[in-house]
Amino acid sequence: MDQILCQSPLPYPPVAAQIKSPAYAQAMLSNMSGSVSEMCAVSLYFYNRLLSQEQQKIADIFSKMAVVEMHHLEIFGTLAHQMGADPRLWQRRAGRMLYWSPGYNDYPQELLPILQNSLKCEQLTIQKYQDQAEEISDENVVENLMRIILDEQVHASILKELIEQHS
Repeated sequence: MDQILCQSPLPYPPVAAQIKSPAYAQAMLSNMSGSVSEMCAVSLYFYNRLLSQEQQKIADIFSKMAVVEMHHLEIFGTLAHQMGADPRLWQRRAGRMLYWSPGYNDYPQELLPILQNSLKCEQLTIQKYQDQAEEISDENVVENLMRIILDEQVHASILKELIEQHS
């Protein structure tokens, strides 16, 4: 596990939105800071690292995954900004801008539920990004979504393996 890679080895595409779409910008803000978002993943993996410190290899995996999620957060923030949105940790909901909340996360405290919850979050994220990739017509945004999905799939695979080991 020491040498485990927590991201796909494939390069990321350039981050260069081709369409200045308010709707696409809002989708990127949601990816940054919605209830299924990169900020949720970063904060959850930070928390999980703190709770799993007795199992140092697992704690290190959560740290590595959090760094990858921070990179995704930057990509989505850059895309949102390029499309004209203010890239704060907020999203449009019910006609107003709402800031990200740590209350979006569930916080199990035992190792197996921590791993299962993390896997569920990765699966929801993958589905969200796949849905967006089908709806968005900006080729660069879609390329970034598809590349980020590869990392999320790596995370899901790692979490599945850890769940098997600790079930």
